[in-house]
Amino acid sequence: MDRIDLKILAELQADGRLSVTELAERVGLSLSPCHRRVRALEESGVILGYRAQLAPAALGLNFSAMVFATLREGDRRAVEAFEVALQAIPQIVEAQRLFGEPDYLLHVVTGDLPAFQQLYDERLSTLPNVQRLTSTLVMKRVIQDRSLPL
Repeated sequence: MDRIDLKILAELQADGRLSVTELAERVGLSLSPCHRRVRALEESGVILGYRAQLAPAALGLNFSAMVFATLREGDRRAVEAFEVALQAIPQIVEAQRLFGEPDYLLHVVTGDLPAFQQLYDERLSTLPNVQRLTSTLVMKRVIQDRSLPL
């Protein structure tokens, strides 16, 4: 990966809807070499995909919580069952496995506190192998969806 690839990535992080023509102009390449580089970055897995960023509040998702999950057992089967179960809960918008305690950090979005409480009682607390859940409410999003430093 050279400096032109990094420029391409920086431009696409800032605006994933750029046409290849506009992207080529911004990074100082002609159309065909720029298109080949973008395709190579996609095929190599550096570019994972393209998507629209949505405003949670505009969709009625006004409540956000961070849920810390500690598992009873840490063997491969227990971890796998927990992680598979997470996939079935669309309100979990991000899940990270951590070193040490707790085992997981889950970012959960819902419409409001009662919706979160219902999700917590009916789905989160019944996840396989959960020993303890602790949650904290998000007051304000200071940084989100930041571009990677290139």
